[in-house]
Amino acid sequence: MTNAEDDLRERVQKLLAGHDPQGDRMEFLRAQFDAGLAWVHFPAGLGGLDAPRTLQSVVDADLAAAGAPTNDPRRIGIGLGMAAPTIRTHGTEEQQHRWLRPLWTGDEVWCQLFSEPGAGSDLAALGTRAVPDGDHWIVNGQKVWTSQAHEARWAIVVTRTDPDVPKHKGMTYFVLDMKADGVEVRPLRQITGEAEFNEVFLTDVRIPDSQRLGAVGDGWAVAQTTLMNERVAIGGGAAPRESGVIAEVAKTWRTRPELRTPAAHDELMRLWVEAEATRLTGLRLRQQLAAGAPGPEGSAAKLAFARLNQEITSFELDLLGADGLRYDDWSSDTWRTERPTSVDFLGRSPGYRYLRAKGNSIEGGTSEILRNIIAERVLGLPGEIRVDKTVPWKDLPK
Repeated sequence: MTNAEDDLRERVQKLLAGHDPQGDRMEFLRAQFDAGLAWVHFPAGLGGLDAPRTLQSVVDADLAAAGAPTNDPRRIGIGLGMAAPTIRTHGTEEQQHRWLRPLWTGDEVWCQLFSEPGAGSDLAALGTRAVPDGDHWIVNGQKVWTSQAHEARWAIVVTRTDPDVPKHKGMTYFVLDMKADGVEVRPLRQITGEAEFNEVFLTDVRIPDSQRLGAVGDGWAVAQTTLMNERVAIGGGAAPRESGVIAEVAKTWRTRPELRTPAAHDELMRLWVEAEATRLTGLRLRQQLAAGAPGPEGSAAKLAFARLNQEITSFELDLLGADGLRYDDWSSDTWRTERPTSVDFLGRSPGYRYLRAKGNSIEGGTSEILRNIIAERVLGLPGEIRVDKTVPWKDLPK
């Protein structure tokens, strides 16, 4: 055990001695943040101790053993995985102190306003306009496919601030108050029957310039920090062996011997091996993260995650035969009145998993775009011919 580990364990014990892990949940989480045990690799005063990222697992294991509450990372995943790294990298000291603590504890939920109906997979083509007005910006536009906008307090948003320059250069990044006048959130019904996503309309929304992240016109560079972390958050998570959707199929295989065939056995073994290889690759990716910022490797992890999820859920339905055609989630009317707060592939019907997995190749960057990133930035292949890189955004076909 290293001195750093000894110090962290002592801090954990001090936290537990001063705050009952079975008591008030939010009080404990705030105390954990203030003790530097939220994300240990962050600076002191911002939930961390400037310690190696790899030591977070030491803290988490000791707290879990003591029955300490979690900050419900699935519910606040956008804040943890996307907003926090962006604020940490590009935010001012004042912004970091204002937003990071309630973000980590879950006091404030975050969402991401990037995609637009007319921009598709090309984020740089976005058209939501932000016009300066004294020490504020007036924002008008529409965003789409926004997870958790219906319960978010804050949003990270990219806007077009200069239409007279090429599309990658005229963007600016802000933090938006989702309770501000002019913000309208509408649910989007999915193939699963749920309304997990939203479309967001911004009409003359005023954003203080103090809520800008990065320089004016530097929104593309700031957004890259968000996107690289998003892909790691979706596809590069640490997980135990035989977890996720492959666990559900393996459970069915073990408990339903009448479904077994030699061909199904071969396919299950192939998928199980691929799932394990993807899991181990994710662990290596997180080890790389401990040494620096995420790179294009996160795109590969997310691409593999989407493809594998879809293959496994498709195999699960084939294995079940007629039983796989049932969609139990339609048997309740709760989906009509209750909005989900997070995606849950487990504890749901195979039909739900099959349908929901279709979105994995779209959310967080389409698989087609990720293949381009891998080809150009990892394999060093020539980039696609782009004729719009020097054309002012206002002159591009809309």
